[in-house]
Amino acid sequence: MIPSGSICALATPFRATDDTLDLDACGRLIDWQIEGGTRALAIAGSTGEAAALDDAEYSALLGFAARRIDGRVPLLAGSGQSATRATIARTRLARDAGADIALVAAPAYVRPTQEGMYRHFSEVAEHGGLPLMLYNVPTRTACDLLPETVARLAAHGNIHGIKEAVTDPVRMQALLALQQEGFGIWSGDDPTALRALRAGANGVVSVAANVAPEKFAALCVAASADGDAEAAELDAQLRPLYELLAVEPNPIPVKWCLARLGFGEAHLRLPLLPLSEAHHAAAEHVLSALGLARPGAPAPAARLG
Repeated sequence: MIPSGSICALATPFRATDDTLDLDACGRLIDWQIEGGTRALAIAGSTGEAAALDDAEYSALLGFAARRIDGRVPLLAGSGQSATRATIARTRLARDAGADIALVAAPAYVRPTQEGMYRHFSEVAEHGGLPLMLYNVPTRTACDLLPETVARLAAHGNIHGIKEAVTDPVRMQALLALQQEGFGIWSGDDPTALRALRAGANGVVSVAANVAPEKFAALCVAASADGDAEAAELDAQLRPLYELLAVEPNPIPVKWCLARLGFGEAHLRLPLLPLSEAHHAAAEHVLSALGLARPGAPAPAARLG
C-alpha cells in the first residue's frame, strides 16, 4: 500500500493576515508535487506543523488534501501524539478525513521504554482504523525505537513499514534485514537518502521534495534502477538544498523557499519564526542554482509567527 520512491513530507501553508490555513496554496502545492513525480504525500507531520493544528484544522486540512489528491497518490497523515489514547483519537480523525495511512511518530517527551513503545504502536494499529507507518526520529521525540522492537511490530498485519531518521548506516542495515512483503523501510533523512536507497530502502519521506519534487523523485528512480551516476549527480545538485534546509529548524527554511516559489507565504505559527534574514541570500542562490527561482518575484516578507 505504501509506494516506493519519493514521499513528500508536505509543509502546511498559512495566511499571514489571519493565521488560517491557506488551502489554495496547499492545493497548488499538492498538484505540483504529483506532477513532479512524488509517489505519496505525508500531510500534517512535523514539517506540516502538526503540533500547531487543532483537531478541526487537522480534519479540514486532511479532508481538503484527500479531495484534491482524488486517489492519484496515497495520503499519509501524521497522527502521532505523546499519549496512546490521543494518538488513537487523532488517527481516527485522519481515517474519517480520508487518509490512507497513518504516519505515527514515537511518543515525544514522555520517553517510554521499548515495551511501552511496542504496546503503544500495537494499540494504535489495533484501534486507530488505519494501517501504520512507524516513524523514528529521536532528535525530536527523545526516545529511540530500536530495531528489535521494530522487528516485533513488523509482525503486526496493520503495520506496513517505518520511516527511520537515525542516520547511522548500521541502524539502516539492521532495519533492512526486517524487510518483507507488507513491511518496508523508508529513510527520513534527505542528506543520507541516497546511501539508504543504495542499501535497499524502499524510498524516502523527504522535506527537500517540497522544494524540488521532480529532481528528488528522479533521484529515487535512478537509485532504484541502479543508475549510480545519475543518482550521484542529482544528489550533488540537491546537496546545497539539504544544507539550506538545516540552517534553522524544520520547517522554517522550507516555508521560506515555498513562499519564494509562489506557494503561500513564509508564515509559521509560534513558537516558530520566519527564516532569519541572514540566510535569505543563500536561499536565493540555492533556488537559482536549481532553476527554481522566479525572476522578478518578490522575496517573502518576514512576519512573526
